[in-house]
Amino acid sequence: MQLKIYNSLTAEKEIFKPILEGNVGMYVCGPTVYSNVHLGNVRTFLSFDFIYRTLMHLGYKVRYVRNITDAGHLTDDGNVDNDRFVKQTRLEKLEPMEIVQKYTVDFHKVLDMFNLLPPNIEPTATGHIVEQIELTQKLIERGFAYESNGSVYFDVLEYNKRGLNYGELSKRNIEELFANTRDLDGQGEKKNPQDFALWKKASPAHIMRWNSPWGEGFPGWHLECTAMSTKYLGETFDIHGGGMDLKFPHHECEIAQGKACNDAAPVNYWMHANMLTMNSQRMSKSTGNYILPMQLVTGDNDFFEKPFHPSIVRFCFLQAHYRSVLDISNDAMIASEKGFIRLMEAVKVLNSITADDTKQSGFSLKEWKNKAYEALTDDFNSPILIAHLFEAVKYIFALNDGKETISTDDLEDLKTTLNAFIFDVLGLQTVEENNNEKLDQTLKVLIELRNQARKSKNFELSDQIRDKLLAEGIELKDGRDGTSYVLN
Repeated sequence: MQLKIYNSLTAEKEIFKPILEGNVGMYVCGPTVYSNVHLGNVRTFLSFDFIYRTLMHLGYKVRYVRNITDAGHLTDDGNVDNDRFVKQTRLEKLEPMEIVQKYTVDFHKVLDMFNLLPPNIEPTATGHIVEQIELTQKLIERGFAYESNGSVYFDVLEYNKRGLNYGELSKRNIEELFANTRDLDGQGEKKNPQDFALWKKASPAHIMRWNSPWGEGFPGWHLECTAMSTKYLGETFDIHGGGMDLKFPHHECEIAQGKACNDAAPVNYWMHANMLTMNSQRMSKSTGNYILPMQLVTGDNDFFEKPFHPSIVRFCFLQAHYRSVLDISNDAMIASEKGFIRLMEAVKVLNSITADDTKQSGFSLKEWKNKAYEALTDDFNSPILIAHLFEAVKYIFALNDGKETISTDDLEDLKTTLNAFIFDVLGLQTVEENNNEKLDQTLKVLIELRNQARKSKNFELSDQIRDKLLAEGIELKDGRDGTSYVLN
């Protein structure tokens, strides 16, 4: 089946044609490591983990590059005091690279928890300062950039004068962009309000700084991804991904930089994951509608009635298409947990099924596989794939009840295919039952039964429960606050 990908640049699904047959170069914008990774980030990276897994399952050899932004992330180009790393160093009273290390470790820990595969290459912005300076020099030489007061800016108006189209990805009109630009501090350094920084002059108080032909400074945010993606994937590569919020200005600037430097579109397929909401509202620290990934897993929050295993959270996330808004709530998580448990039960049951080659099954495995792969190759449609998995689940339980049959060949094929979809493609993991929790629940039931027996003066049954538990090394202790137990 032909893989179709929704290309944000053309706003259409297109048949995927890699530059090099059988190979895929994919770059995904990674985290800015100045704070803990949030659930919205996890949703984005999990979406591209599913895409990465799918591409490999379909037989492609993938070079997956995902960067770490550890310098130069300005909230706007006009004020160097809005560097997020510098702000965080002041808040936490740490060196910038201590901040970077702290939150990079957190990022990897969280993604490991949700079973995301690591990228093939994970470059950092600070590790590619030389490449960024070289690109800046090239853009100046080609007339697309200019130096101003020790900073260097990309000339958006000059870019458009040469027949290129700044705004092609986000579908924004440049005249409207210029008209709607608000005044920014330091705007006087720029020729045009929409020009963006390639290199910023460091103020005396700015800690992160490097030498350059224009003096001491630091790179602009947008240039780092152009430097790293082209270094490891070439001047034009197959797929560039990221969150919807990066489409403008970050990815728009990447396109402009790539075309201005190399006279070629840097990317063939632009992919964007949509946002995550909670209880139908945007997640925001300022409104209090906010939760960290670890809080969802541990249950240390006021939004969810219980903790949820990372694999259940992953399953919930994949029940929405990557281009759709995903809303999580207590009800949604509870429903996902039930679905996840049933799916895993089916996997266990399938291992105990006996084949029967004497009867014809009413379930067509071939048709089912075709439908599953149609979903997978139709712009990575995880919710439709999951719906088809539950068709197989229904069939498996019918087999277990003796209401259906399956041949030897089909049984092995179903086992192989189902395991590949669940564990390799969706990236789910089995959830180990907490034996202590199960024991506690079981003993509470037995203690309640014993209490009822005592109330009804059935002391023979009461003593029998106590003595049998004691024989198994579990001693019941009656006190004023009720009955407790001790493991001997």
